[in-house]
Amino acid sequence: MGLTLPLASLEVVMLAGVRIAAFLLIAPPFSHRAIPGQVKAMLAVGLGMLAAPRATEAAGPGLGTSIASGTAQFIGDVLLQVLIGSALGFLVMLVFSAVQAAGNMLDLFGGFQLAAAFDPMSMSNGAQFARLYQLTAIVLLFASDAYQVVIGGLVRSFDALPLGTPLDLAVMAETVTTGVTGMFLAALQVAGPLIAVLFLADVGLGLLTRVAPALNAFALGFPLKILLTVLLGVTAYLALPQVVAALTDTALTDVGRVAR
Repeated sequence: MGLTLPLASLEVVMLAGVRIAAFLLIAPPFSHRAIPGQVKAMLAVGLGMLAAPRATEAAGPGLGTSIASGTAQFIGDVLLQVLIGSALGFLVMLVFSAVQAAGNMLDLFGGFQLAAAFDPMSMSNGAQFARLYQLTAIVLLFASDAYQVVIGGLVRSFDALPLGTPLDLAVMAETVTTGVTGMFLAALQVAGPLIAVLFLADVGLGLLTRVAPALNAFALGFPLKILLTVLLGVTAYLALPQVVAALTDTALTDVGRVAR
C-alpha cells in the first residue's frame, strides 16, 4: 500500500510551521522556559497545519515550488520565514516588556534592587517586583485568553505577508523604534505614580534632615521606602489586567503594521 503526499501542501505546512515556531520561541507567553520545547514544537506543527489553507490561498498558485526548484531555494524560503517569525515575535516581546520594565523601576526606586537575582526561566535579571509583574502578566495572558488573540494575529499575518514575500525592513525598523518608545511610556504609566510618591518621600526626608540634623532621617530612608512600595504597589498591581489587555491590542497593531 503506497502513501502519496502532495509536495506543494507539505512545503506550505513546513514553511508555515517554521514561521510559527520562530514566533513562539520569542513572543510571550510561549517563550517562557516553563513551557517545554516539545510542546512548542507540537503547537507549531499543529498551527502550521491549520494555517496552511489560509497561507495557500493568500500566496496564490505560485506557492509550493521551492522543493522542486532545488534545495538552495527551499533553504532560502525557510530562512525567510525564520526572519519573519522572529521579527513578529520580537515586536510582541517588546510590547510586553513594559510590564517587567515597570517592575524594575519599582525595584530600583523602592530599594529592592539590592536583592536582584537571575531568573533562568525567563532568562532575565530582576528583583521581586520585576519577577512578580512578569509572572502575573504571563498568567493573565493565559487566564484571559489573550494568548489566543496573539496567535490569531500571527495566523492573519499569512494574509498580509504571504509565504515567499520578503519582510519590509524599513517598516520593521520604524515599528521597533515606535515600540521602544511605547514600552518606556507604558512602564512609566504603570510605575510613575508610585515613583512620584517615593521621590516625595526622599524630599521629605531631606527637609527633615535639614531642619533637625541630629535625627539622621536618611537612616530611615530604606525601611520607609520599602514600606511605601509594598503598601502602594498594590494599586499598580491591581491595574495589571487592564494594562495587559491594552498591551495585547498594541502588540496586534504592531504585528499588523509590519505584516501589511
